[in-house]
Amino acid sequence: MAQAKSTKNAAKATLRPQIRIMFRKAIAMGPGKADLLQAIGETGSISAAARRMKMSYRRAWLLVDTMNQSFDGPLVETATGGNHGGGARITELGQEVLRRYREMDAKASAAVSKEIVAFTRLMTGLSES
Repeated sequence: MAQAKSTKNAAKATLRPQIRIMFRKAIAMGPGKADLLQAIGETGSISAAARRMKMSYRRAWLLVDTMNQSFDGPLVETATGGNHGGGARITELGQEVLRRYREMDAKASAAVSKEIVAFTRLMTGLSES
């Protein structure tokens, strides 16, 4: 019984809504893209951010390209290699988009926190029996 309850509590801890911002048919911003954008800002590199997130460079580049095409300007700018190698940086617009996305995500989670508790009771393996 104790194990079932601890499994239930672990599942409840990870249950939360996620915001995805659609632009035409693409997801312009969502939790994965926000994490990638943050990782690029921290590492200064798309490839390093991709490694950190355990995704291929190609996948990361496609996500960056979708983000860059979805907004008024690029969220990520890249520099080609040279003596010091290439790199990537988040633009001011990218920083603002990331900040606003994180704020919307936090507000959405807070707004539905009571409903999530009730919703959890309806999910398989999460309700108390």
